[in-house]
Amino acid sequence: MLVVSRFRVSAADADAFRRDIEVAHAALADRPGYEQGTLGRNVDDPELWVLATRWEHVGAYRRALSSYDVKLHAVPLLSRALDEPSAYEVVEPDTDLNVAEPRALG
Repeated sequence: MLVVSRFRVSAADADAFRRDIEVAHAALADRPGYEQGTLGRNVDDPELWVLATRWEHVGAYRRALSSYDVKLHAVPLLSRALDEPSAYEVVEPDTDLNVAEPRALG
């Protein structure tokens, strides 16, 4: 499973945001089921940042979000992400996709 969280951060807040997102990423990376992650900043729009993480499965990610350290160090930052879907199935050759239709939000 792939989680892509994008953030809009003003230049004035960039240094503090970078520290916060590094702490958040470390808290997530310490959880079971975490496979890898990357922090990035857009080359054309430096106010646009991304945290992309890969997880063993959706359950591992959901359990990570409920852990105390993640609630303390990552959830406040993740709540600042752009309001858009962030969880994706990884599609590889011969992958059976989870659902044939988009899930209803709400």
